[in-house]
Amino acid sequence: MSIPEPADKQNFGAADAVRAFVMASSKDYLNYLLGQLSGLNEITYRAMMGEYILYYRGKIAAYICDNRLLVKPVKAALSMMPAPVYERPYEGAKEMLLVDHVDDSVFLKKLFEAMYEELPAPRKRK
Repeated sequence: MSIPEPADKQNFGAADAVRAFVMASSKDYLNYLLGQLSGLNEITYRAMMGEYILYYRGKIAAYICDNRLLVKPVKAALSMMPAPVYERPYEGAKEMLLVDHVDDSVFLKKLFEAMYEELPAPRKRK
């Protein structure tokens, strides 16, 4: 398989080549995580360029990128994840915490509840 030639070769690096072949997050993975979080009130999501943003009670709590659940690195999340793994949802983004306990719905619900107070308030739309 060959890497497609970009229109502007100067701005095309190895990371871009890899990203060109990485699949976006699947709707099945989103639905699985929503099922895992189903006991929480006010879990919503928004599709964003093939990925998803998860909101808890109106605040951005997590991103689903490349079928990975990434949460904001707030103190509450760090205290629940003693060996945190930091990853970026996409090139140039701030690092977030990779949640590898997605099969444990009790853990996920406690994580979102614990993080809520530390999450930034939603921005006012103009």
